[in-house]
Amino acid sequence: MAEFRVWQGPQHDQVLQETAAVLAAGGLVACPTETFYALAADARNEAALARLLAVKQRPSTKPLLVLIADRAMLTKVAAAIPPLAEALMARFWPGPLTLILPARPDLPLPLTGGSGTIGVRQPGWALTRRLLEIFGGPITGTSANLSGQEPPLTAKQVQAALGAKIDLIVADGPCPGGLPSTIVDVAQAPARLLRPGAIAAAELAPYLSL
Repeated sequence: MAEFRVWQGPQHDQVLQETAAVLAAGGLVACPTETFYALAADARNEAALARLLAVKQRPSTKPLLVLIADRAMLTKVAAAIPPLAEALMARFWPGPLTLILPARPDLPLPLTGGSGTIGVRQPGWALTRRLLEIFGGPITGTSANLSGQEPPLTAKQVQAALGAKIDLIVADGPCPGGLPSTIVDVAQAPARLLRPGAIAAAELAPYLSL
């Protein structure tokens, strides 16, 4: 079964340093976000990504979104950042808004699914943001469940679904749940709302002319 760690704030960063070491070694880690538990792997490690797809039973043609700590980390996955993306990031990040951006050509194929684009989000959950800072690179942010099943809100649910197949679960309480992240494609013009979610369409209307 997966090991379990609890983070109780910056004074317990040793927990996240251990978590970052698991990711750097190609491991799979479940961690909370402001919506559901995510299944994290090093977004630059093709072997780890292949393992993640196998664990989730997810088709390799379906792209994997990534989580980033800050704007500097965004340049590691995005080839360009359109002006509209800048405006949306300034308003809604960190938070439950996933932006589809032109992908760097050197990204592992599982991240893009061959689409030439990449889904990116700066999470609003303190644990996950701090983990990204310590790890120093982007991680996957797909939900910590089998494809097609309900995304988990608690570490116990992650353990029941994937505990035998992943390396570590790091937690600081249950996730809020609710709607998943809103997805907006800004890789093309005009931008498109691909998935309504935690950020309502009405909030995006001034930016997307919905």
